[in-house]
Amino acid sequence: MAELAQPALKHIFSAARFRQIATLVAEVHPEFDRKHFIRLATTGLEPLSLLQRLRHGTLALHATLPPGYPDALAVLQKLAPRLTGDFTGLMLPDFVDLYGTHDFDASLPALSFLTRFSSAEFAIREFLRRDLARTLAVMERWSLDADENVRRLASEGSRPRLPWSFRLEVLVADPSPAAPILQNLRADPSLYVRKSVANHLNDISKDHPDWMIARLASWDLTHPHTQWIAKHAARTLIKAGHQSALRLFNFTGRPAVQLSAFQLTPARLKLGQTLEFSFTLASTSRRAQQLAVDYRLHYVKASGGTAPKVFKLREVRLAPGQTLRLSRRQTLRDFTTRKHYAGRHHLEIQVNGLILDRQSFLLQV
Repeated sequence: MAELAQPALKHIFSAARFRQIATLVAEVHPEFDRKHFIRLATTGLEPLSLLQRLRHGTLALHATLPPGYPDALAVLQKLAPRLTGDFTGLMLPDFVDLYGTHDFDASLPALSFLTRFSSAEFAIREFLRRDLARTLAVMERWSLDADENVRRLASEGSRPRLPWSFRLEVLVADPSPAAPILQNLRADPSLYVRKSVANHLNDISKDHPDWMIARLASWDLTHPHTQWIAKHAARTLIKAGHQSALRLFNFTGRPAVQLSAFQLTPARLKLGQTLEFSFTLASTSRRAQQLAVDYRLHYVKASGGTAPKVFKLREVRLAPGQTLRLSRRQTLRDFTTRKHYAGRHHLEIQVNGLILDRQSFLLQV
């Protein structure tokens, strides 16, 4: 599992939480050495990051559960329904990832069970890396399961570029082995599953945009669930002005518009304050236009350079000669996934992927 620092979330795995987990394990396995587990799980805990703490707990479980893998797995499956509601449930599929790759026949059914209570999306990836065809065959059956959590695992676990995990380089190079899973889930009734399918397809669009668009074009986009998946799957391509993606969703290609009265305030602000901007779009076309209006924020990096992130603003249908005023407010604050740095940032307005204007502001941190 790839490492990611999470200074706030890591405290989910606190000493108090590990003591609670010890009590839960003892309830389903009376021979469990509760004190030994607590000692192992809490020793050296403070400097560890979120994922390091997760693995720390997994190692402590392995040291205190029955030594045979099938016996340990039986305890984990009894524990799973009790260990729900936060990130700590991921310890159980992590145990399978770490100690179960030698026993495919026991481990994959265990993951399909455990994912109903937390998520096995990270744990399944080592099985995919070791035996792609065999694991995908099982996951294709999962994509037809009655439980939405199992169906989601089929899609999420096989994503080529799953965040917080390693890339599945074989699927990055060629996404087609996982295509039957996506085909089965293309109109899934669960929003939880549809989000995963869209993210899987969006992963593919970064390496194989034409393959992804061709896949979407072959589906019935009049079905509301399929349409939702397709639109979210193509979001990166639409923001980039990819012509095939724009055509698929009936966006006009190159926009015939004029941007004016672009205002951005304040020109200088501190972290935690709100940036406001507005502008006017005027059609210069004799035909109605379907437009994806976005803005691109160039964030200053620690190195002093900048990196852009595109934000969706609005989709509009602009009549011939129509004028439209658009605005947005955005508060600049740090998140676990983004840290802001002082310096000159830039904000660009783009329509159907074409940058029309740019202004700058100074951020003080």
